[in-house]
This record gives sequence, structure tokens and C-alpha cells, in this order.
Amino acid sequence: MLPAWQMWLSLPTHLTPNSCRKVTGTLFGHRSGRVSFAIQDNSTSSELSLLIEFAISTSTLVKDMSSPLLRIALECEKGPRGSRQVRLFREPKWAMHCNGRKCGHALLRACTDSDRHVLHTVRNVSVGAGVIPVVDDGRKGGELMYMRANFERVVGNRDSEAYYMVNLDGNGGPELSIFLLRT
Repeated sequence: MLPAWQMWLSLPTHLTPNSCRKVTGTLFGHRSGRVSFAIQDNSTSSELSLLIEFAISTSTLVKDMSSPLLRIALECEKGPRGSRQVRLFREPKWAMHCNGRKCGHALLRACTDSDRHVLHTVRNVSVGAGVIPVVDDGRKGGELMYMRANFERVVGNRDSEAYYMVNLDGNGGPELSIFLLRT
């Protein structure tokens, strides 16, 4: 039997227009540091719906994005039968799979002042990628890479959601899908 994350690898055909909505997703991190994935209702919103630190480095993600297809599956376990389930966005720890290979654990985390600074800096960017110089205590502290895009948020049920990156130019750029599953 296939793992749950492999069964969700294609866009479901049973979706109604009300089960999808557009959100803004931002992937960011220092070149050798871990990637963070932030979801906001729109590009200028200051409120975050989700902030997860992935189990891979930014440089690894950039390398993986050079392929035409990148699928990230984040899978967590359901609590014991009869226990109260938290909202899918509030699960603290996720097993992470990137194009079918296990990468470690992704973690839900609180938004820091540094995260707010990054998201404030790129708030006028609706779609794009780039590098932000980082200044720590008045000294140059390296570079932070980011990629910002619109995503279709598809809610399957209370235990599954998917984020499909929207390619605006239609030139067949890299296809990125991120799946959240509770099994």
C-alpha cells in the first residue's frame, strides 16, 4: 500500500471552486541555513497563517528547484483515538519528504522579529525571487534568499491540505507542490 503522501501527489479531480483559494507563500532562509515556509492570505498581509521550518537547507532547495517538478510532503500522525485533534496548521512536528525521499523533520515555529523583517521587506513583491542583505548589529551578516509566489490552497479535509504554486507566465517553470497530511 502506498504511503498517504504519495496518494495525494496529483491535484484531486473532485474539488469544488469553494475548496480552493489563492494565498501568498514565501520560502526564505540563509544559504546554508534551513528553509522556512510562510503562508499569508495575501502579499501585503502582516498576519501569518503558517510558518514551518523545513528539514532541508536553502541551498538544497534551490538545487531541487532546478528540476521541473518539486513535491514536498509534510506528514504528521493523528493523536490517540478519542483525543482532541488540533487544527492541521497547529501540528508541531512533521516528517518531511522531498520528491519521495525522507529529509528529516519539519517544525512549526513562532514568527520571530527576523521573520517579520524579511516578510516586511518583501511585502511589495507579489511574485519573485531574490537575495536580501542581512545586517546584524550594524555589521553585514550574509545574505538571505527568498522566493515568493501565489499558491492555490486546496483543502481536502481536516487532515489534508495542499499548496500548488501558480505559474503566472505559463512558460513551464518549476512546478512546486507542498502537501500537509495527518495520517
